[in-house]
Formats: sequence, C-alpha cells, structure tokens
Amino acid sequence: TGLTTGQREVTVQKGPLYRVRGSHITLWCKVSGYQGPAEQNFQWSIYLPSAPEREVQIVSTVDPSFPYAIYTQRVRGRGIFVERLQGDAVRLHITELQDRDAGEYECHTPNTDERFLGSYSAKTNLSVIADTLSASMAPQALALTEGDAVELTCEVSKSTVQHTHLSVGWYLLQGAGEHHAKEVLTLSKDFILKPGPSYEQRFLEGDVRLNKVGNTTYKLFIGGVKPSDQGQLYCEAVEWIEDPDETWKDISRKQTERTLLAVVSQGRDLSVDITAAKRSLSEGDTLQLKCVVGAPESSSRHFKAIWLLDSVEVATVDPRGVLIWKGGYEERGKLGQLQAFKQSDTVYVLTIYEVGLKDKGTYQCSVSEMEAPGDLHSIRTNVSSGIQVNVKPAGDLMRLSVFTSTPRVTVGDSLILHCEVQGATGPVSVRWWHLPPQHPGHRVLVATMEQDGTLSLGSAYQDGRTRESLQLEKESSGTFTLVIPSTLDEDDGGQYRCEATQWSRGQNWTEKGEAAVMVISMGLGLQATLRSRSATVRYGQSFELVCQVNASYTLEEVPASVRWLFQPSPTDPSHELVRVFPSGTVVWGTAQPHFQGKAQLQKADTSFRLHIHRALPADEGTYQCEVEVWRRNVLPLGQPAASTKSNVVGIKVVLPESKLQVATKDSSVEIASGNAAIECRIVFAQNNSQFAVTWYLLPPLADATPLQIVRASYSSILEYGSEFSSPAQKSRFLSQRVSRNIFQLQILSPNLGDQGRYYCVVEEWLWLVDGWYKLGEGTSGRTTVKFKLPGEQLQMERTNHSISAREGEEATLPCRLQGAHLPGTQLSATWFQVKSSGRDSALLALRYDGTMEYPQERLAGRLYLRRPSAGDFSLTLSSVERGDGGAYYCQLQRWQQQDKGKDWALEALARSGYTQLTTIPPESTVLSRICSSPSLLNFILYLPLVLILLLALAVFCWYCKFRK
Repeated sequence: TGLTTGQREVTVQKGPLYRVRGSHITLWCKVSGYQGPAEQNFQWSIYLPSAPEREVQIVSTVDPSFPYAIYTQRVRGRGIFVERLQGDAVRLHITELQDRDAGEYECHTPNTDERFLGSYSAKTNLSVIADTLSASMAPQALALTEGDAVELTCEVSKSTVQHTHLSVGWYLLQGAGEHHAKEVLTLSKDFILKPGPSYEQRFLEGDVRLNKVGNTTYKLFIGGVKPSDQGQLYCEAVEWIEDPDETWKDISRKQTERTLLAVVSQGRDLSVDITAAKRSLSEGDTLQLKCVVGAPESSSRHFKAIWLLDSVEVATVDPRGVLIWKGGYEERGKLGQLQAFKQSDTVYVLTIYEVGLKDKGTYQCSVSEMEAPGDLHSIRTNVSSGIQVNVKPAGDLMRLSVFTSTPRVTVGDSLILHCEVQGATGPVSVRWWHLPPQHPGHRVLVATMEQDGTLSLGSAYQDGRTRESLQLEKESSGTFTLVIPSTLDEDDGGQYRCEATQWSRGQNWTEKGEAAVMVISMGLGLQATLRSRSATVRYGQSFELVCQVNASYTLEEVPASVRWLFQPSPTDPSHELVRVFPSGTVVWGTAQPHFQGKAQLQKADTSFRLHIHRALPADEGTYQCEVEVWRRNVLPLGQPAASTKSNVVGIKVVLPESKLQVATKDSSVEIASGNAAIECRIVFAQNNSQFAVTWYLLPPLADATPLQIVRASYSSILEYGSEFSSPAQKSRFLSQRVSRNIFQLQILSPNLGDQGRYYCVVEEWLWLVDGWYKLGEGTSGRTTVKFKLPGEQLQMERTNHSISAREGEEATLPCRLQGAHLPGTQLSATWFQVKSSGRDSALLALRYDGTMEYPQERLAGRLYLRRPSAGDFSLTLSSVERGDGGAYYCQLQRWQQQDKGKDWALEALARSGYTQLTTIPPESTVLSRICSSPSLLNFILYLPLVLILLLALAVFCWYCKFRK
C-alpha cells in the first residue's frame, strides 16, 4: 500500500486552458500524500457557465452509474474516458470536443484516509474556441526526370483571438501506407527550420529549402529530385498555444491535398503511380482515380492504360484517348455513372459517380507503351500500379448524439433537448418521444419533422391553452432542437427519445438516442430560515431580520412573495405586518400600523430582509416570514405553486436602564397617641422619571402574607387593597408625596390592629415616544409600627368565652370594664375579629368623643354596643350569618385632656379575652326540630316499643275476660 505521512493533495492540470472545437483533448490529475491502497479512484465533474454552482458528473474510475444523463452516451461510446497513467495519476480524454464541454472541471478523489486531512479535489477551467486554422495546396500530378527542380506552394492562415504560434511542414507518402509519411522540411513554432532525417544532408547543401512569402505563403523548393522523392507530397500546418504551465500544446492540425510526384530515373524508362482523392467512401459518394505515367520525352511516346478492379478489366483507353468499356460497365457508362478519359499524355482518369458496395476493392492501372498510336499489338513496356478503395453503407456513417441543456428544471421552466445527427448522406426525418417514468414501456409522441421540414405535433402537445407553442427546429449543423416552453408538472420529466431516419435511394436507416431530464416540484426543498443578529435590542436601536430561503432550484428565477408576521405576545394572535408581491407591490397590514413608518424592506438574491428603525417596546414579540413561489412563465400568476413558513424569532426590546435607588434601612415608629407617619425615600432616580408607590403591611404573625394598603400610580390615581377598601379604612390610610423624593403613608387614629411592619415598593416610569413604560422598581426597608403602652392598665374581664348562635338570630359578645369610671376621663372601645391573614379586622370603634365608626361598612346595620355609659361595651351581632363564626375581642382605652383646649392623651388601656362564636344552621323542617330536641327525639325512638307493650296488655286483658 502506498502509505505516506503527509496530508492528501489533489493536483490538476493548471488552467485556464483553450482547446479547439472538434479536437481530441486530455486533462491530467494526480493525488499525493494519501493513505490506503496504491490505486486511488478518480471522479471528474464539470460546472457549466450557465449554472456555475451546480455540479454535473461526467465519469468515474469506480462507479459506472456516476455520469449524468447528458454524458452517459458519450462515456459508454468511449467518446469520454479516463486513462490511468499509474495508481495515483490519470488522464481524462474527450475525443471530440464540443462547445458544451466548456466549463470548470473538478477532479475528485474519494477518501481512503483514516481521517480527513488535506484537499480531496482540484479544479481547472477549459474554454472551447473555434478552429480557424486553414491550409491549402493545389493538387497536381507531376512527372519529372531525376535532377529536375520542383517548387510547391502552401497557403496557411488563422484568426484565433488567443496568442498562438504556427508550424508548417512538408511530408512525403510512399507506397500504400498512410501512416508512414517522411518529413521533408518543417518551420517550427519557434521559427526554426528542421529537415527530416532523409533530407538533412540535402538541406545543408541548399538543395531543399523553405521560403516564407508574405504572411500566409510557404514554398518548398527541391533543387534536384531523386527517385526517392517519388510519391505523394502534402503540407501540414499545426497551431500551438502556450498553457499556464508554460508548455506548448498543439490545438489544431490541417493537411492539404496531395501532389503526386513521379520521378523517372535516367536509367529507368517507365513508371506508373495511381492515386485517389478519397480511398474510404460511403454509398453515393464519387470516386476519382488518377494514373500518372512517368517517362522521359513522354510527349513523343505512346501509352495505353487499362483499368482493373480486383483483376477484372473495367475499361481501356488507347494512346489516342479512345475508351472501351468492358463487361457490365458498358451499361453504366452509357447511363453516365462511369467516366474514363486521357487527361494528358501521361495522366489517365477514372471516375465512378454514386459508388455502391460493389465498387469497393483493389483498383489497378496497367500502362503499356506502343510503338505507334494505331499499332495496339507492338508493346514495348508494361507497368502497373494498384490502390485499395473501401465503400461503406450510407447508414453506417450516420451518428446520433442526444443531449439536453436543461437536465434539471423546475415546474414551469422550459425543456431544451438536442438531437445531433452527423454523417448523414441523405435527407433526414426526426421524431421526438417522451417516455414518462410513471408508465414504464409507454411512449408519447411529442413532435415530428419530415424530410422536407414539415412539422407536426403529438396529440398531447397540440392544445396551446395548456402548453405554450412547442418548437422543433433544425440548425445548419444538423442538430434538431426541441423546446417545450413550459413544463406542467413533475410528470414532464423522464427520458426523451430522438429517432432520426436517413432516406437514400429508396432505403432508410434509423438511429435512436435518449436524454434524461428531471422536473422538480416547486415545493421540493423549499425552506425558509429566519434569523437575527441579536434577540435582544436596546430601546431606540435598529434591528434586522433576515429570511433566508433555500430551494432545490434557482430561486431568483421564479416569482416569489414574502409575508412578514408579528405576534406581540403568546396569548395574542399573529398579525400580518406587510406583504411584498412578486411584482414589487407592498401592502401593509392594519393591525400594527406603527411599523409602516419605520420598517424597511429589501430583497437580495435568495433572502428577504426586514429592517426596523428605532426599536420601541411595542416592537417586542415574535416574528415569522412566509414565502410563496409561483411557476415561471405563467401569467396571470393565480394561486402559488408552493409556500413555506420559517421558524419564529423572538425580539426583546430592553428599556433604558433604571437608576432607581430606594432607602432600604429598617426603622420603627412607636405610637403613644395621635396619628402615625411612615416615610418612603428615593435616594436616586433620573430627572424625567415619574413614580408609582405601593404601600404594604406585614402583620405581626411570622408567616403572614403582605397586605396591599394603597397604590398611588405615576398619575396620582389611588387603588386600595381589598383589606383597606372600606370608606373608613380609606379615610385612615392616606398616601402623600411630601417632596420629589419623599412619600409618606399617614395612619389616622391608629389602633392595635394597625401594628406590624410597613414598607413601600417604588416603580420608575418613563415616557418613551408612544407611551409610559416601567423601567424598574425598588423596595424600601421595613418600618415597624407599635404602640407605646401606658403604665396603668384598665381592669376588665379577660376570660375566654365560647358561645353559639343560630343563623338569623342575634349573639352578644361580652366586654365589661371592672372598677369605677374615673371622673374627667373618656373611654373608647374597638371590637376586632381575628383573621387568618394575621391582621385583625376592626369591626366597630367608639371614639372618646362619642362618635361611632364602622370600618366594615357592610356590618354597620348589624352591630351595636349594649350599655357603654355603664361600662358595658358588649357587642350585639344581629342576624347572625354563617361567615360570622370566629374569634372576637375588644380593646378599651382611657383618655384624659391635660389642659383645656389641649389634645386628649391616652392614659390606660386593656384588651379582653377571646370570644369564640359558633354559628348553627337555621331550623328548616319538622325533622330538624325533632333532631334538635333530645327529649322529643327519645320519645319518637321508644314509641314503637310502647305501642307493642300496650297491644300485648290489651290482648292479655281480653284473654282474662274470656276465661271468666
């Protein structure tokens, strides 16, 4: 195995390369630094100028199915093949270069390494140029005597755009061999004269020369001909181009017609040479043979020529030029199919028009010298020469090549197929068939072109409303091109067969060839991907969304529209922002009108872009694009052929950073009398901000839930929490703004139920173009509120009680002052109900000035105190309801005015024990009354037993009476 330690490297012949149409070209490729077997495999592909991104596979050393349909026939016929130079080097051959072979060639080596390292392919460019080289020399038949001089003229020209050089040389063919020409003299591409080995000495002596006259004329001069010069002389011109690797490559060769040279040695009296303009012909071609007699003083001598085919005499021409046909050739001669004559004293010509297979074989020219023109039996010398002529059937020369320039198209695109006929010697008719893959063995006639050019369409292709006008044209090069302007669907794909029939002399020959095309659905591979550079943008910053569309066809060549969708939040429906139609028309949606003035739309190749300027919070949400495509070349557009939706991309708009700082230090407030004030201080905030303040109370219980007291919005709108929503509570808890940075919560006439920890939550709001937006919030420290209890305590009953009351009846909850009521003082009383929230709810409050408050307004009509003036502050609750059940207690306070006109001060207070109230459902039926009365219930339970005893007693009495 050829193991190396380097990395794999593939090298291909350096380009760009220029080669001539119709020539045999090669490209080499080799690999080094590989691991694995010594014999590496190679695959050749091409990227055509019409589709530089699309790989078209040509030939492989390992996979026979590798070629695409456009190359399959040429690869099978060895028109394209790979020659292996050694295990890791190959050469690609194209035996007859075509215009469609131009492009970028890629040589790829499949991986045999343990890991991917290095390069596995290499590319080179090949351009196909026209063959402009021409070489011409007038054909002659020269009979010279040894020592005579001869001069031959060759005209050579070219018009190649690229920089090229020419070489011009003369060659001598002797005998029947076509491949053993001797070089006489050549002017090389480097402008150096080089004689052939046989003419080297004579060139040095000046007897063989080459002269260039002007730009296109080259003359060969041989000063003294010799018998070794006898044969056929021709001129060959070669065009050379310098490749990028600095080597010169011959790209075109042209040979002229031949000059027949006969040299009579001074010691030899007679020679004969026979030539043919073409020795390989097809049926219907013309064969012309020339017999040249070489003899000194030929003008005074007399010769007779006899023509033979395969040793059978065809015709005789005597010294006077009299023609005599032999055998069956006489009739053909009369019909003008044959001609034989004496062209000069030394040249005899035989011509056969429209040769057939019977005319092939070995032709001989036998020349006899006569003593006198009329003495046909006085033969002095008899010399002959022969030549082989081959005639092929007309049909054997016809070659068919079928290919397509559209091997892979999308629905709606055109199909273009070519049927190239070469070597036809008669009129040709062509039929195109479609072999649909969904119906194996079935074929559909597409179109026919007769010998005279008459065009007819198959029945499936005659409806111009369904399909546009189908075209079938014959080009001057013998190529029949079929164009199907608009494919309907994928069923138009498959094999297309061309049948070309040649007609000649009542016979016909047919050749067939096929090309495969693939018609792709517009939905195949259609996919949209939405992306953004960042999912988070700052307020006022611009952002862009890119909708990248991929398809298995060239998207730029089909009509396409894009629809941009926007969903503000997961609970909102998606709205259409804007739609861009294939015509370029833009239609904006109505659900989100603010986008129209700030959004910019762009289309570039296969992507659509949505650019949003100056992002706002209203632009936050998820975006999506939907792409629709239509068939090409179809108007009006109608319904789209396919559509696809992209993924969603979420965009978050970050508001300006909040600078808000709220004082977080804990504090405490102790209440002895009067009102209480709790402060909320803003340490730092932006100058143009507004604030919303929400006050909360944490009751004394450890696991209590914060209760919202009141929220003052940035526009000073107040919103109270559920526990503080009664008018009485609203009148006691007030939120105030003392200064720009200080807010206060005022608690008027606080009571024990107001104890707990208070704090505020401050929200910072900022006006941003289209509305107010919350930037951030801060929470203050806790302020603990507690009462400063006086030293003296009131004497009151502290016993816990438990009472029950039926729903709808009334219940009295005890609260009595023990001891005398001191003169000059006033008492206040507050009743509370214990709540699970941790903050006891005030029900009724009797102030020291005699006014009554009902914090729970809904209970005002059901609550009243028994005898406050006598120190009995028991609470009567009328019309007891199920929700009234729970624990209650009262709080008594004693107030005394220090001086006249001064405030009243709290002197003493006390709290009662708890009273547990249990509610009983109301009596609704007789059964419930019975069940609720134990004596009646017992009576009913024992009633059956009593009745049984009474019955037994009655029976016993009747029995006793009966005995008596």
